[in-house]
Amino acid sequence: MIIYCIYHKYLTMNKAQLIDAIASEANLTKADAKKALDAFITSTTGALKQGDRVALVGFGSFAVSSRSARTGRNPKTGSEMKIPAKKVVRFKAGSELADSVK
Repeated sequence: MIIYCIYHKYLTMNKAQLIDAIASEANLTKADAKKALDAFITSTTGALKQGDRVALVGFGSFAVSSRSARTGRNPKTGSEMKIPAKKVVRFKAGSELADSVK
């Protein structure tokens, strides 16, 4: 999550801050919030490894897609190099999330 602060700089919320926010919002202990977040991460990772899509209605969806091989440039030397194909995780924001940050 990104927080807009007084000095107009973007800050990144780390895992500990997210656990604190979950605990506060859901009226849980920090230990229970950490267990819930870890369970979400483990479950989502497992589903994505199997090639499944994880959709949270209103929030967004996580999916694995393939990135094809391509030719790139080494920024230091300028020489061409081959970048191999790989699988990447994609997140697409749901309409409620997208509308709330407008």
